[in-house]
Amino acid sequence: MKAAQFSRFGGPEVLEIVELPEPHPGPGQVRIAVRAAGVNASDWKKRRGLMDQELPQTLGHEAAGVVDALGDGVSDVSVGDRVVGLSGAGAAQAESALLDHYVRVPPSLDFAAAAALPTALETAARALDQVGAEAGRTLLVNGASGTIGSAAVQLAVARGVRVIGTAGPANQDHLRSLGAEPVTYGEGMAARVRALAPDGVDLALDVAGSGVLPDLIGLTGSPGNVLTVADVAGAREHGVRFSRGDSGRALYVLDEIGPLVEAGRFAVPAVRTFPLADIAAAHRAGEEGRTRGKLVLVVG
Repeated sequence: MKAAQFSRFGGPEVLEIVELPEPHPGPGQVRIAVRAAGVNASDWKKRRGLMDQELPQTLGHEAAGVVDALGDGVSDVSVGDRVVGLSGAGAAQAESALLDHYVRVPPSLDFAAAAALPTALETAARALDQVGAEAGRTLLVNGASGTIGSAAVQLAVARGVRVIGTAGPANQDHLRSLGAEPVTYGEGMAARVRALAPDGVDLALDVAGSGVLPDLIGLTGSPGNVLTVADVAGAREHGVRFSRGDSGRALYVLDEIGPLVEAGRFAVPAVRTFPLADIAAAHRAGEEGRTRGKLVLVVG
């Protein structure tokens, strides 16, 4: 099978499409013929050598496709079903992939839209759980218009949380459509939030990593009321929690998202697609940071 791989660290030029053996599902896994695979910031961090150090490395943790083999004990899907999920092997940007956690693709979604969901959903749901976002509370989401931020806004609104979200001027209406009360980021952001919530906010989630943790602490009254998924150094400096997947993953959200999508209560992010062979171009687009929505590789 064809798969994305790199054998040395560096820029997008180190990425290759290589031939690898077809994987075989273990107990509880399914194998899919991949139709679409999500691209995330962790992919280019790995490619630069900022994460795992072994070589060569494959890429991809989320994919959608058609089941073509079942591992022992799998009885909830059948060969031929459309599914989307997460791959612990980190090799989903390929013609075939093993999924450890999966659900059927919501009927209204195509493969590319489905592949845009798993990582952002899990990250957002985990962060909401860890920060304590529950019905009746007010949550500020810093960086609310990106894929993770938009997922966090919508999942929080579905829980009955009042959400205030920061974004650029061009994304204010987008946030309103998701159910958030928008404010612009930048100088004076805290004052604009206080105008909406004079007594401050209960909780804050930082998705953007834009150096605003002191403001978020001031608005919520305590570092313990703030969580970041993007600012490791700032979390350490200011005593704020940093959300890591190794502290427990919110995989249940994959089971919950289908009904929300079909009920019109969750809007899937805009998707920009690239053929698998153009993975280097996808990385360049992601690193430039000018693409709104989710980058997805289309296979086949």
